[in-house]
Amino acid sequence: MKLVFTSLVLSLAASALAAEPRTTLPLPDRTFTGTVGRTFRESSSASLPKPVAAPKGAPNIVVIMLDDAGFGQYATFGGAVPSPAMDRLAAEGLRFNRFHTAGICSPTRAALLTGRNPHNAGVGIVTELATGYDGYTGIIPQSTVPVARILRDNGYATAMFGKNHNTPPAEAGPAGPFNHWPGGFGFDYFYGFNAWGTSQHQPLLFENNRPVPPVRDPDYHLTHDLADRAIGWIRSVKAASPDRPYFLYLAPGATHAPHHAPKAWIDRFKGQFDKGWDAYRTAAFARQKALGVVPKDAELTPRPAEIPAWDSLPPETQRIFARQMEVFAGFAAHTDAEVGRLIDAVHAMPGGENTLIVYIAGDNGASAEGGANGTLNELGPANGLEEKVTTAELADLGGPAYNNNYPAGWAWAVNTRFRYYKQVVSHLGAVRNPMVMSWPAHIADKGALRSQFTDVTDIAPTLLAAAGVTAPTSVDGVAQKPLDGVNLLPVATEPHAPEVRQRQYFEVFGNRAIYDHGWMASARLANPWEANRAMLDPDKVHWELYDLDHDFTQAHDLAARCPERLEQYKKLWWEEAKRNNVLPLDWRAGERLANRPPDSRTHFELYPGTIGIPETIAPNIRNRSWTIAADGSFTARDNGMLITQGGMTGGWAFYLRDGRPAFDYNLGLAAHYRIVAQSPIAAGTKSLVARFDYEGAPQVRGGGGVLTLLADGQVVATGHLPRTLPGIFSLNEGLDVGTDYGSPVGDYPFPSDFTGMLSDVRIDLR
Repeated sequence: MKLVFTSLVLSLAASALAAEPRTTLPLPDRTFTGTVGRTFRESSSASLPKPVAAPKGAPNIVVIMLDDAGFGQYATFGGAVPSPAMDRLAAEGLRFNRFHTAGICSPTRAALLTGRNPHNAGVGIVTELATGYDGYTGIIPQSTVPVARILRDNGYATAMFGKNHNTPPAEAGPAGPFNHWPGGFGFDYFYGFNAWGTSQHQPLLFENNRPVPPVRDPDYHLTHDLADRAIGWIRSVKAASPDRPYFLYLAPGATHAPHHAPKAWIDRFKGQFDKGWDAYRTAAFARQKALGVVPKDAELTPRPAEIPAWDSLPPETQRIFARQMEVFAGFAAHTDAEVGRLIDAVHAMPGGENTLIVYIAGDNGASAEGGANGTLNELGPANGLEEKVTTAELADLGGPAYNNNYPAGWAWAVNTRFRYYKQVVSHLGAVRNPMVMSWPAHIADKGALRSQFTDVTDIAPTLLAAAGVTAPTSVDGVAQKPLDGVNLLPVATEPHAPEVRQRQYFEVFGNRAIYDHGWMASARLANPWEANRAMLDPDKVHWELYDLDHDFTQAHDLAARCPERLEQYKKLWWEEAKRNNVLPLDWRAGERLANRPPDSRTHFELYPGTIGIPETIAPNIRNRSWTIAADGSFTARDNGMLITQGGMTGGWAFYLRDGRPAFDYNLGLAAHYRIVAQSPIAAGTKSLVARFDYEGAPQVRGGGGVLTLLADGQVVATGHLPRTLPGIFSLNEGLDVGTDYGSPVGDYPFPSDFTGMLSDVRIDLR
């Protein structure tokens, strides 16, 4: 069977090359080569050009990438969360226990799509923190065209569902440009969201590049919606063109914060984590050894100093922390179930056996960005807000009210057997993620384990090889960079095949590592919950050294025993950094998130129907005085939104409620302020104004001020905002006029389309 599989792959590639080299995309238009006479009677017969066909036998391809998932999360790899869909794929395919990601969202996804190292693809950090250096623009360059474009130009139908975290925030608004949206990446169809996370109950979604109207179903959940849409798309493609292969990329927001799940799924885990993270880790490690995904001689690494022992916590704190993990587990289990629905649909369709499925549990390890106690709003620390989860919020965790994340101790546990968590790419807890590969018609040793070192950059070359498609050397006239990834099909074919890659660098926020021929040198600089890191010194960090061929979990630092080897690897890291555009090294975090270009405009004119202007290019009302004026013809019967920015994580809203002007301010869930007129406005009112007089000095961030509401120049309400948000309101919800998309800022009626006559809204910054 192994020889059959190998022959199949080779024959696919050979057939593609025999037909056309296809190294230059797009393929040239077909021209008529017969005789053209004065009339059709004197001309050769002609047939219509046919669409480009994929190589004969090319498989359907499904890639599933979850978010912020740890190695010890799902049962398939020893975790406590049931994962029947992943179990089923592993039983009919392969498990990979030495697969690696880039340790944080956007870079991993860019590497997945392009087959290049993340900095080499221009995405060395999440797009929200991009800078102007080549490795950190947040823009996938034309020289690294994504695999979707290559497959589409070679006859595949292509679609993406879920999280797109590779569009620059400044280009994520209604004016685009859209060449860095999924459609520009080669996806015929896109249904999902931009940015690193969104509410699962009230998301701001786009269909292709148009915003999707607000959710009205109280039982809505995004992961279920994505699975439904993906299933519907597959069925439509196969109904219209049963012989055409497809490439489907499903990237749920799960299990990234906010941890949102249906209550019934959360309740399944009641009481299951009361023993805490130390006990979880011990039990998961034992299961991993029993499953064989961890060698028998592997050692469980100790708890980091910054994580407290579970038994040292007060009982009430334990109760709060355990409930946070129950919510996360419900979210994770629900996600795998929805993936299972998609897999069932794939296998039921014609060509189901000839479908290559790659299921990656996480674009990085589990997230410790919730800090020591977890958080109700993951953006709170970036705005200087430190809230603490109490028992009062437990009943509502998992619902739409909070942008919650669990404590770092659970991220450490979910990453069992490794040290640390997302962002800390010096260690395997950030970068080693489970992967399952299934191809029922062609994988011989079903249920087997692969332990060769592999990387997310290897996925794109593997998909191209399976499809029998050659990586192009030129696309749209632009020369293409060579792939950094390598084809994994030889590893899938032969259990004892040598490793197809021997080296990989890692870097996020100055945390660094280099893997080379079984060894790994590691330098940890910062923890994920530290927002302000500018004063850290990467040259003073302690480098560690591990022999991963004999130390599966990074349990034994050999730096003191092998100083010369360590120096070689440190030098090698800098060489790889220079080659891949990692330089200049930049370890700032919160400082870059809060940074935006200087404001050149102080006057803005906006119109109804404007939806989702990103904060990067929206009027910046933070830390200053401003005036918002809505013009129209208003009555006491009017209701709905005049203008709003942000959502459940923070923001503001100016609206009418039963004819009364109102202004809501959401201080990052730490507080809500509302100023509302006592009486409805007079019929025929032409102007409604919200004026904010900032009390802070120009250098003061997050100061308070006086908010005044006026109708036709007359004051109708005034109030005081004790504090304002100094930084970001929301990651994916922008500014809307005459409506409110995504999640609401406050508890006003939602959805909130304006019912009256609104002509325009003007914003003046003072």
